[in-house]
Amino acid sequence: MPYDFDEILETIKMTEIEHFDIRTVTMGISLRDCSDRNISVTTQKIYEKIMRLGSNHVNYAREVERKYGISIANKRISVTPIAIVGDAFGEDEFVKIAEVLDKAATEVGIDYIAGYSALVQKGMTNGDLNLIKSIPVALSTTKKVCSSVNIGSTKAGINMDAVNMMSDVIKHTAFLTKDNDSVGCAKLVVFCNAVEDNPFVAGAFHGVSEPEVVLNVGISGPGVVLDAIKSAGRVDFQSLAEVIKKTVFKITRAGELLGRKVAERNNIPFGIVDISLAPTPAEGDSIGDILIAMGVEDVGAPGTTAALAMLNDCVKKAGLMASSSVGGMSGAFIPVSEDASMIRAVERGNLSLEKLEAMTAVCSVGLDMIAVPGDTPATTIAGIIADEAAIGMINDKTTAVRIIPAYGKSVGDYVDYGGLLGRAPIMPVRLISSANLVLRGGKIPAPIRSLTN
Repeated sequence: MPYDFDEILETIKMTEIEHFDIRTVTMGISLRDCSDRNISVTTQKIYEKIMRLGSNHVNYAREVERKYGISIANKRISVTPIAIVGDAFGEDEFVKIAEVLDKAATEVGIDYIAGYSALVQKGMTNGDLNLIKSIPVALSTTKKVCSSVNIGSTKAGINMDAVNMMSDVIKHTAFLTKDNDSVGCAKLVVFCNAVEDNPFVAGAFHGVSEPEVVLNVGISGPGVVLDAIKSAGRVDFQSLAEVIKKTVFKITRAGELLGRKVAERNNIPFGIVDISLAPTPAEGDSIGDILIAMGVEDVGAPGTTAALAMLNDCVKKAGLMASSSVGGMSGAFIPVSEDASMIRAVERGNLSLEKLEAMTAVCSVGLDMIAVPGDTPATTIAGIIADEAAIGMINDKTTAVRIIPAYGKSVGDYVDYGGLLGRAPIMPVRLISSANLVLRGGKIPAPIRSLTN
């Protein structure tokens, strides 16, 4: 569909009044041709390719921002899962790759580079194993590198050996970055059903079925939806759904327009628009505020999950009507530290870890930016990851855990990263043990719905 002048004017209104921005334009780069048994050759190829393809990415995005008057909050790059590129290497050599990724990211001026990743839902190669072992050091010695590991899928089941390994990795990462509120864990995601075209960090990577290079865009826009719901007043659910869908339709159109323009400037293909509503710590830019405007007294009240389910469904329906290039995760994100209303709900005692888990069954992704006491056992973290992966596996949806066992901190304390990562209260975790369950190891088999051939 063509874009008309009135639509551009409406987008400008959303930008100036309703906190609308584009969350990210993410350039995906394949590094499959950078593999070599010599680590020096591999790192040099990686550096040269990122510099060649990504050196103008930030400048072109800024040109598009200025032309259309819409802010693009983050400029990012995602790469082929590094466990694939460096499958022949050991832990120390993987850290060298992380360091060169960080160097390239800094020199091209992007906010984050993602793809320090492994896909181990069915098992691990030696390269997968060594990359996972290297994650704590890699994230503690770099600033812009983000990591993700996929430990389960509807087709494969849940690799509980990988779940246990990742819980230890999270604890070790928290320790190595303890001087900065265990910030390394904020750059690490554990997935079930990870997608190949996700533009959002920390979980982005450039999938093996993706082209040589591509531009994906992730939209934002909770403030626009919030304003529309408030303006609608006390209408019934069908009418409210129409209000949300019409608003998200406009957001999606604006997001794709800017994404395509950035792709054109880079002379690369446009991939997808991820229609996820992604909050920020700014007031009025909150998924929690949307749920309250829909009618719950506070996030966590009975009915919260139903309201979120409706919101998520409206986002998907509107996005699919607005664009034929919808991808990524596409829904509503509920990262605690990045959402002012969610933070307040936790502080009041209205939003618990268990209620958040229920909400993740109907929204995009999962338990995101959750800070818990630093002495939380690794086996408890493994149980949390397994629960979230089970929701994804059974419901055939992407779920994830980005959890921060903040070293030396307990309930009543905070982690504070500033900027997009925000500030989070330490949430209580049940003290009853899941060790005897998770330490069985092996795999939780794939569900019956995996047999779809």
